[in-house]
Amino acid sequence: MSFPAWHHDAWAMLRARRDNGSMPHALLLAGPAGLGKRVFAERLVRALLCDAPVDGDACGRCRACLLLDAGTHPDRVTVGFEINANTKKLRTTIVVEQMRQLSARLAMASQMGGWQVATIDPADAMTTSAANALLKTLEEPTPSSLMMLVADAPWRLPQTIRSRCQRVDFRLPTREVALDWLHEAGVDGAEDALDAADGNPGLARQWFEQGLLEERRQVAHDLAALARGQADAYTVGKRWLDENLAQRLWFAAGLAAAEMRLRASGQAGALVSQLSDDALAQWFERANRAREDLRTTLRSELVVLDLLSRWR
Repeated sequence: MSFPAWHHDAWAMLRARRDNGSMPHALLLAGPAGLGKRVFAERLVRALLCDAPVDGDACGRCRACLLLDAGTHPDRVTVGFEINANTKKLRTTIVVEQMRQLSARLAMASQMGGWQVATIDPADAMTTSAANALLKTLEEPTPSSLMMLVADAPWRLPQTIRSRCQRVDFRLPTREVALDWLHEAGVDGAEDALDAADGNPGLARQWFEQGLLEERRQVAHDLAALARGQADAYTVGKRWLDENLAQRLWFAAGLAAAEMRLRASGQAGALVSQLSDDALAQWFERANRAREDLRTTLRSELVVLDLLSRWR
């Protein structure tokens, strides 16, 4: 399996640390969604637990690799969203009980005599109590254990957690590298897809494969119609209120940012917004904050209506 070129430096660094016996006990894989943090984490888990790595990667054939394929390796631990026993719905946070279970698990010896590897994803969804419980484990790591925290929004993590992790940042590659990767992946209209995703090749590929670029065009159409007075906030907001709401808000914020860049270069904005430069910047911030508000108890329809009613 080939891995993105922008992973190379981080992989080489961690491989060197593994080879010289200086692996950290905790890693924070941080950066925008779409850059392959989870692919990277899976690669590292397999490399560490493999009985006979080949050129630093898992061999794919040993007993450990077969157990990983089956999802039954005893020294691999994954922590993520779980079903709430009371509501029978998937939680949107990682709770303190999960961290206590993780701590108890890592306190035990490795069952196969090697590494114990725990992945917490998304780590930025931990509650305050969960983060405090994890902090105790980070302060007293067990030998040959590694915790990998994966976070699209690392700023949500307490500084006390971040400071105890070796941070691995995933940044946007150059346009040339991103386009080469997209062309290799068979993405038609790679240039337009990459522009839509603000230079993020992973998101560009995801949106192409899921047909979401058409969704983005619809969001742009809606905002332009609102600016021209050809649509009203209530009608547009009602249409946006489905399982793709967060994605639409993401697109809306990105389109507002693109409008600001066009204005800065002296060009007319495609959304024909009548907002002043300052008001447009404030709307961009509101759109991003609206996505955050979806994680709270605020009613989604009120969040969206408030946002769209401010667009001109």
